[in-house]
Amino acid sequence: MPTEAFLVSTAVVALGEIGDKTQLLALMLAMRFRRPWPIVSGILVATLVSHTIAGAIGAWIRSVVSPEALKWGVALSFFAVAAWALKPDAIDDAPPPMSRFGVFAVTTVAFFLAEMGDKTQIATAILAARFDSLAAVVAGTTLGMLIADVPVVFAGNLAVERIPFRAIRIVAALLFAALGALALYAGVPA
Repeated sequence: MPTEAFLVSTAVVALGEIGDKTQLLALMLAMRFRRPWPIVSGILVATLVSHTIAGAIGAWIRSVVSPEALKWGVALSFFAVAAWALKPDAIDDAPPPMSRFGVFAVTTVAFFLAEMGDKTQIATAILAARFDSLAAVVAGTTLGMLIADVPVVFAGNLAVERIPFRAIRIVAALLFAALGALALYAGVPA
């Protein structure tokens, strides 16, 4: 089960992150600061903290909600995230100005704040409620985030015109919907 939790979490977040506001933030930071390693490090730290919090909430929900209610809650949540995945994201605010803390700190804070309530963070909570392996879920969602964001940081805006964001959003939505259907069919493992 930990392997399944890890692989599903990685795939769900890697696909769900394509075109997401945090991926757009990664692109903006890369174009602004042109220092990929501190940006990638900031993304890693912010994602680990954010997804650990979300995963802990999901695991707690799993421990206090009945299996039948959890099955329906997880399924409906996956369906809601599937619908949300179809909506394109946009960056609302520019990243914070450079401070004495440097690119790493600016990236970490900006990413952490942008990830609050974001679909990948919500998905992490749902996955932690679905799978009984918090570490595998957090590791998988963090890897998924890095799979989607690290190439953007290094490639900058070179490939952004060629990425089929609409098609990727549809695939991500279908994956979330399939996970919702699977939760209804198979329930949530005890």
